[in-house]
Amino acid sequence: MIRQTSNTPFSQRQLRVGEMIKQSLGQIFLRDEAKVPSLETKNITVTEVRMSPDLKNARAYVIPLGGKDKEKAVNVLTQFSYLIRKALSKKIEMKFLPRVSFVSDESFDYAEKIEKLILKNK
Repeated sequence: MIRQTSNTPFSQRQLRVGEMIKQSLGQIFLRDEAKVPSLETKNITVTEVRMSPDLKNARAYVIPLGGKDKEKAVNVLTQFSYLIRKALSKKIEMKFLPRVSFVSDESFDYAEKIEKLILKNK
């Protein structure tokens, strides 16, 4: 089970809202609905969205296709997050639309590192 930093599990509501936002962000990026300049959003994968307990903040873990220029992509998405949030408001109806912050997803790098270690020790 995914756990928050305070060692308490995410609530079902947090998980459900996070999944809904993840799917909506994926659609926005795939259809280029946010019109983010200088970034090909069709190449961005949203791997996970974690919600704060009050559902007012969302942390979206993203990775560009092939893992190239991760930091540049995250910086551009962060810079134009207001455009993404505007597009998100048209897809999701919530009392408070969460603020979305973007983070580079390092889990694939970590998994690759572990796999190399396993193969090395065989």
